[in-house]
Amino acid sequence: MRGIQISQYLQSPDDVDRLSPIQLPDPSPKEDQYLIAIRASATNFFDILQVQGKYQHQPPLPWISGSEFSGYVLKTPSTGVPRYKVGDRVFGASQGSYATKICVSENLLHKIPDGWSYEAAAGLYVTVPTSYAALTLRANLKEGEWVLVHAGAGGVGLAAIQVAKALGGKVIATAGSKDKLEICKSFGADYGIIYREKSWTQEVLKLTGGRGVDVVYDPVGLVDLSMKCINWNGRILIVGFAAGTIEKVALNRVLLKNISLVGIHWGAYSKFEPEMIDRVWQGIFNLIEQGKFKPTVYDKKFDDLENVGAALKALGQRETWGKVVVSVPEEEERSKL
Repeated sequence: MRGIQISQYLQSPDDVDRLSPIQLPDPSPKEDQYLIAIRASATNFFDILQVQGKYQHQPPLPWISGSEFSGYVLKTPSTGVPRYKVGDRVFGASQGSYATKICVSENLLHKIPDGWSYEAAAGLYVTVPTSYAALTLRANLKEGEWVLVHAGAGGVGLAAIQVAKALGGKVIATAGSKDKLEICKSFGADYGIIYREKSWTQEVLKLTGGRGVDVVYDPVGLVDLSMKCINWNGRILIVGFAAGTIEKVALNRVLLKNISLVGIHWGAYSKFEPEMIDRVWQGIFNLIEQGKFKPTVYDKKFDDLENVGAALKALGQRETWGKVVVSVPEEEERSKL
């Protein structure tokens, strides 16, 4: 198979365009694993950190980079009763997705929704359940409530906009440019605000008739400023710190407005609340079936593993919107099925 193997860490995020696939031995699945032929791989900011050795989860060198993928089943587990059969189209996440093949356990796979392409499905696994779990399990979003989605044109942002609208929320999205605000609106945002403008909190208050929003979805690190435009009993979802700084918050303001600061760590649900995972995915698949959630794939094409570096660089420089996906060409295995 071909894959992007990391044998030494990159010195700078600008070096990601040096990533290149090499020929590697085919992976050998364990008795409880599937062998998957990868047809598309999605990019994430943590992929950029990981190839620099700066992520909290670092495999021992050498390792294959990437995490999210879609493809089809080449081989099923030799134990138990497999849920998927050879040839089934699936998506999932596991270390090593920037490759043409990967071995994955069944709990990390889902069937690709009907009508969805490999590229569309490749970016479902990380961002969408994060947004769905945040708004339903953690914020308990109710119909008619106002939702402020920061970095609305990003992968988690566009997922959050669609989930919030499907739940009956009124959505204000923030982004860094007018073009990105138009993307947010095309995915359902009712209003858009450029967060680089100093008056953005006043704009939120104006749109909400002075009351402020009920829920803030924050993958950036804008908690402190968001408290200026949140309603009594508001909930601020702390999703991440894309701005690069972990904030320090004046807790007296949390007290005075009866605000809840609510964390969401979707990746930890498998350890602490595994019973919630199927519930979240069923909710997501219901929205897809009802036509209330559509793919969020960035419209610039990145073909073949040779362009993983270019895709990651575009993502890191914030030139993109939605999920940046790399198409992986078909190998000869399909003809053998």
